[in-house]
Amino acid sequence: MRIITANLNGIRSAANKGFFSWLQTTNADVVCLQEVKAQAADMTAEMLAPAGFYGHFHYAQKKGYSGVGIYSKAKPDLVIEGLGHLNNDMADIDSEGRYIEAQFGNLSVISLYLPSGSSGEERQAFKFSVLKRIMPHLEALKASGREVVVCGDVNIAHQEIDLKNYKGNKKNSGFLPEERAWLSDLVSRVGWVDVYRSLHPATTDECYTWWSNRGAAYEKNVGWRLDYQIATPELAQKAIASTIYKLERFSDHAPFIVDYQ
Repeated sequence: MRIITANLNGIRSAANKGFFSWLQTTNADVVCLQEVKAQAADMTAEMLAPAGFYGHFHYAQKKGYSGVGIYSKAKPDLVIEGLGHLNNDMADIDSEGRYIEAQFGNLSVISLYLPSGSSGEERQAFKFSVLKRIMPHLEALKASGREVVVCGDVNIAHQEIDLKNYKGNKKNSGFLPEERAWLSDLVSRVGWVDVYRSLHPATTDECYTWWSNRGAAYEKNVGWRLDYQIATPELAQKAIASTIYKLERFSDHAPFIVDYQ
């Protein structure tokens, strides 16, 4: 089983850069998308359901903003759009289109786009609020007995080896101690597995999935690892290989591919 996660920074922009032609060459079973930046009316037939795939989306209310989706070769048994099924405390998160889950038998695949806090204190406070409120759901998923993989842009580099300039970013959103501690808690206490790190415990320069558009960051490989597949232990043990696809650029993020037995 091959699962891909890709932050598109706009599905229409990615389409113009060849994303859908590439998708047909990937032999993917499930593809998780983040930052679709479109509403249903903006989507072409190919964007809604590329040849050979079923497509499901959770759009943001704000035009040209956020939004997540899942493509799958098999038709899901159930699709859950948003977190509103949990409680009424999730409406502000759901308005930004940040969560979609597809269930296939005992397997759940989730496309998750956690907020960035880099634009200011208000958004950073919202990010912390989202992290706090989504943790109980992730705990419940881990305890459910299902095989689950959470794919997406979490907007956090976990460890110093997960970004090039860690010394200069210790006070910046995406590498704040509180954010990193949240990921550590998810892995150490709750028991989820960071699939990339389970396969590549010490890799540094080759692990990055995002590069700023400023300062020739991509050319200099001044990157961050922001895109993850975080799995329940039994599923994580089935991961046999991963790739960060950099031969073409569809976005400021690179697609992250994992093969599971």
